[in-house]
Amino acid sequence: MTAGTELWLFLVGAGASAVGGMLGMAGGIFVVPILTMFGGVELHAAIGASLISVIACSCGSAAAFLRARLTNLRLAVVLESATTLGALSGVLLAGIVSTRALFMLFAAILLLSAQQMLARRRDPIAAGTPGGVDALRLAASYPEGDRETAYRVSRLPLGMALMYGAGLISALLGIGSGVLKIPAMDSALRLPLKVSSATSSLMIGVTAAASAGAYFARGQIDAQVAGPVALGSVVGAVIGARVLMATSSGKVRVMFVVVLVLLALQMGLAAAGIDLFGGMS
Repeated sequence: MTAGTELWLFLVGAGASAVGGMLGMAGGIFVVPILTMFGGVELHAAIGASLISVIACSCGSAAAFLRARLTNLRLAVVLESATTLGALSGVLLAGIVSTRALFMLFAAILLLSAQQMLARRRDPIAAGTPGGVDALRLAASYPEGDRETAYRVSRLPLGMALMYGAGLISALLGIGSGVLKIPAMDSALRLPLKVSSATSSLMIGVTAAASAGAYFARGQIDAQVAGPVALGSVVGAVIGARVLMATSSGKVRVMFVVVLVLLALQMGLAAAGIDLFGGMS
């Protein structure tokens, strides 16, 4: 592998993680299609590299969010039990699902993510609002400007079910599952967006680690590809975390949706056997 190729892989990881890190989604959702479309990397090998980059991205951003008190650590532990179980289930299915089916599923997930990002978000439920017993003490607060904003978690069983599905899809597609975790925490659990993003950023590394071992055992993680991407992911994650803490995600949302739709279109064409860029067979 040439130095130019390694630099390109590093920049792919850095750019993908910087954009994904702004919303706590890591960069896996971008890494897989970029590697397959423009790098000619086989899909399962791209997923393996993406999972490693997701772990690196989580390590790069989670500490900053914890210091800023945006992460709900207790909630992350509770939800991750369901997500990890889903990831292990996805590992069992990954070897029997065809590449074309994975492309189609990836395109559908990208479009779903775009729709969720465009959907009007409901306001979070303030702490102390009637309705439900917080037996697990998941209610918390986070700093927002000069004030402290308190919130509580609602509909936890629904959130756990959605987290299981997010983990399963993460293992199949190597997307870090933040693309589904954040909409789930936003719509089902009614968390503030920054709390959802920060908590997801911590969780995605654990979810990816639960399935990366199986890809490694199958020989589907190429160190020459995954190494530079992971290093770039750490740098990009730190940048993305700082952007998220410094500003709202409103300005990023439109760009994010456009990218998701374009990637979904290309992956859908790939599933149909139409190759626009010569990167996929």
